[in-house]
Amino acid sequence: MLAAMLLVDGHNDLPWALREQGEVDVAAPQPHLHTDLPRLRAGRVGAQFWSVYVPCSYTGAAAVTAVLEQVDLVHRLVARYPDDLTLAVTADDVDAAGGRIASLLGAEGGHCIGGSLAVLRMLRRLGVRYLTLTHNRNVGWADSATDAPDAGGLSPFGREVVAEMNRIGMIVDLSHVATTTMRDVLAMTTAPVLFTHSSCRAVTDHPRNVPDDVLAALAGNGGVAMVTFVPRFVSAAVAAWDDRLAAAMSVAGLDHRDLTARDAFAARWEAPPRATLDDVVAHLDHAREAAGVDHIGIGGDFDGTADLPVGLEDVSRYPALLDALAARGWSEDDRVKLAGANVLRVLRAADEEATL
Repeated sequence: MLAAMLLVDGHNDLPWALREQGEVDVAAPQPHLHTDLPRLRAGRVGAQFWSVYVPCSYTGAAAVTAVLEQVDLVHRLVARYPDDLTLAVTADDVDAAGGRIASLLGAEGGHCIGGSLAVLRMLRRLGVRYLTLTHNRNVGWADSATDAPDAGGLSPFGREVVAEMNRIGMIVDLSHVATTTMRDVLAMTTAPVLFTHSSCRAVTDHPRNVPDDVLAALAGNGGVAMVTFVPRFVSAAVAAWDDRLAAAMSVAGLDHRDLTARDAFAARWEAPPRATLDDVVAHLDHAREAAGVDHIGIGGDFDGTADLPVGLEDVSRYPALLDALAARGWSEDDRVKLAGANVLRVLRAADEEATL
């Protein structure tokens, strides 16, 4: 079926993995990564939002420099593999990809704009189509899901950021933000939002997941929640293990929100339970019920997490997920919307709303 539909994934951290591990030839199999071109082809990925992520440890000018370097990395990746990848900025670009994987950009972590609307505007001019307002820590003008409340949601400057994003056609990504921030954005935005890699709090009670009232509000906003595969967000057993890990790290004087420190500590701690493809299906079933089939998508977060569910080990596994949904009675039309039609509608709506 994926041969006849367009699969658009909302979030892949390959650019940061290549920055950390070295820019290997992704045209060849790379078993130490979740992503390479052969497996993207096997997974029938038609378009990918590449995350131009910046860790929270980067601040000010260093964060701005890092996000620009990440944008540059994606541009160079596309130039290196012109037969397989093509840069995409609009939904029409995705439609015109001609068999290549349309490569879109999304910036993860509002600290990467350095508190400057001018930097935000320049990222948009470089082709960045969404900004995840926070990562694991607050940014001063917006509260994160995994930090102590500070702004109470959006600060006055945070509202300026969202308004400017609406004006220039940059999509607001609400993954990682506190529930108060989600609600503040939905109360003021004039364009649809995305959750590019979050799952459902009613299924797995984790602060990174989306509560049902916010999922329900997406129908009025026109936005899309893209369910992720990160085990601690989709499995209650893994979430409980991760809570114990956080406590152990705190005793050791380490910050669980620092993903590098977390992964290193977890590698020498007790082995986690395994999430499964069925756990992800449970979130997709719930999201369809709570938000409606027109407001859901997929954001795997490949190469942004150390572990993945059994059955969804890398980017080649999307067909198995779509097959599992078909077996649960999802219609072809429902799966087409989930796979990519919904997020492309949001992309078009952002451009229609923009007054730039």
